[in-house]
Amino acid sequence: MIPFSYLPSVNAALNSASALLLVAGYLFIRNKKITPHKLCMLSAFTTSALFLISYLTYHFQVGSVPFKGGGWMRTLYFTVLISHTILAVVIVPLVLVTLTRALKGNFDRHKRIARWTLPLWLYVSITGVIVYWMLYQLDLSR
Repeated sequence: MIPFSYLPSVNAALNSASALLLVAGYLFIRNKKITPHKLCMLSAFTTSALFLISYLTYHFQVGSVPFKGGGWMRTLYFTVLISHTILAVVIVPLVLVTLTRALKGNFDRHKRIARWTLPLWLYVSITGVIVYWMLYQLDLSR
């Protein structure tokens, strides 16, 4: 079993993997490679679902982790965190609808919503890594 203290790093790795899979999936569909696109997007969904489970497990055990920085860095952190959090809530139903439309073969409607889902999902994945970095890796002792 992984110690709880490792979960933030696991979460960042899952968010990074999700972002890379989303970009790869986008590039595949732009080149009309449907099977690799589908595999990448289902893998991105899986990594995001694993992230959510890991994230909730960690925060259920540890609670909230305060940001230790100040000044402009604190403002930047909370700006990124707030936008990330709001869009993380919004992206869940968007991803589910987008995925459902694709799996049902309703590709016209899938494509219309995927144009919104992809950039928002990518933003949430990338800002999740940024929040992790700012909260757990940034050396604020200088």
